[in-house]
Amino acid sequence: MKLLIANRGEIAIRIIRTCRELGITTVVGYCESERDAAYVNMADEAYLLGRDANVFIDSALILDIAKRACVQAVHPGYGFLSESPDFAAAVQAAGMKWIGPDPSVLYALGDKASAREIAARVAVPTVPGIELSQVNATDIETFAAKVGFPVVIKKVDGGGGRGIKVLRDLKQLHEYFQLHDGAVNPVVVEKFLEHARHLETQCVRDAEGNFAVISTRDCSLQRRNQKMLEEAPAFDLPAEINAQLIENSRRLFAAVDYIGVGTCEFLYEDNLYFLEVNPRLQVEHSVSEEVTGLDLVRMQLTVAMGTEIPPIPEVRGHAIEMRITSEDPGAMMMPTTGVVDAVSWPLGLGVRIDTGLCEGDAVTAEFDSMIAKIIVTAENRQQAIVRAQRVLRELKITGIKTPIAMYQAIFTEPDFVNGNFSTRWFEAEFFPQWNPGAGSERNGSDPNTDLPSADFEMQTFTIEIDGKRGTITVPKDLISAQRRHILPAQPLRRSKRLIHEDALQVSDGKVTSPIQALVLKVCTAIGAQVQEGDLLAVLESMKMESYVYAPCAGTVVDVSVADGENVVPGALIARIEELK
Repeated sequence: MKLLIANRGEIAIRIIRTCRELGITTVVGYCESERDAAYVNMADEAYLLGRDANVFIDSALILDIAKRACVQAVHPGYGFLSESPDFAAAVQAAGMKWIGPDPSVLYALGDKASAREIAARVAVPTVPGIELSQVNATDIETFAAKVGFPVVIKKVDGGGGRGIKVLRDLKQLHEYFQLHDGAVNPVVVEKFLEHARHLETQCVRDAEGNFAVISTRDCSLQRRNQKMLEEAPAFDLPAEINAQLIENSRRLFAAVDYIGVGTCEFLYEDNLYFLEVNPRLQVEHSVSEEVTGLDLVRMQLTVAMGTEIPPIPEVRGHAIEMRITSEDPGAMMMPTTGVVDAVSWPLGLGVRIDTGLCEGDAVTAEFDSMIAKIIVTAENRQQAIVRAQRVLRELKITGIKTPIAMYQAIFTEPDFVNGNFSTRWFEAEFFPQWNPGAGSERNGSDPNTDLPSADFEMQTFTIEIDGKRGTITVPKDLISAQRRHILPAQPLRRSKRLIHEDALQVSDGKVTSPIQALVLKVCTAIGAQVQEGDLLAVLESMKMESYVYAPCAGTVVDVSVADGENVVPGALIARIEELK
């Protein structure tokens, strides 16, 4: 058989490896910047899709390559087109096997309102909420008054944490209405659970209706509704909740005649509530594999070909997955770019590395910031935490900023170690108090990784003092023959709000973006009179909305961006002529 992988990076490599073991020929597409990427070199055949990252969501381009390569099946991986019912239908119409649930299932589960209706039909509890065909100020305000703040608004077609906004009071509600009132995007409004755990079931169901939960997972460590660490199995669950997870998942899969591998997601706060079904392989599938010994990609392929699911092994031990990203903890976890100077992956018992990153690779703003997954497995959760601490000390990535040192700190926090955390713990408790400059080892990462951004570069040297080996990190200017002074260290600018307060830079009245972002909405116009603190624009980067405010009172004399436009770091947003 010949199979097209409609994806890239780590997940493409993951699928290629299983296909090699099964004797399946693999085909990938790539964009110009990834001609020499690891996944391209590993595939049996590779075809140029086009210039930029958008080619991976161009279904016509990908389908054309599938036809040119004469493949019999298409595996979508995760992200990109993996949940597109139209793409899945086009693959099937072209006579190819779609490695995933039927397009009808993708239609039913891809809409949050539809998924809630399916859950209600099979008596699976959902969080109290309402469904609106468009944003309606009156209805949302009435609902908030009924259930109490906070509430969360979700676009029905959102996924992966996108399109979600938590509103904590009337002021935030009115600010949201300013930007979105009357928007035609259908939304679901729910009571926001402040202290919930995010629980999952990794499920499989075959064409004969046989169903199994392979493992449960806890994915509660999150920021901006995006997972950071995942664990299997879910720990310290009452027996009745564990049983409900399995039974509710079985009902959901049967309700839509789901055939394949997928995940049911729930929130647990006193009671268990349905969140959504992910009709694909997930990033965190690795931890379920590690505690069962199963190959879930292999299971996807065999179930898609009509084979019944095999007996599912009992869960053994505990696995923890760390998502390693090119993000800067010293700058509110904003995505960063650069070239990987060196990388040294940790090894040893119970360590798995899933990555497509190599030395010399350029990390750009084109793709998601996840560059690797490190999975540790041990006899129990406490031993897995100790193993993770060891692994993080050994891990070395230089040339880009990563949250390695921040993970080191998390794995020593009593709340995390004891399992006393929820989906809000990282944002509300850990991150606002964490000091990137102290309290965590730096041996396992770029010495610059956790330092505040500055206008100078740092360099690390190995030294010996009285015969004892150590390292020292200093500004490059300190040793430069061309410079005779050291730039002063800049104070770390931090905000306890995860909405990025520093999402603008001001020079001569020009307000520019420091990050790669999407302009969600421009809230001003040329000629507008603004006061200091007035909202100018809303940006989105890595699922986080950034509010850009006027730095001074004055007249807007230039607006250089439009709704829906992508901006690069340094791009001009607006220019204000300050009142004298």
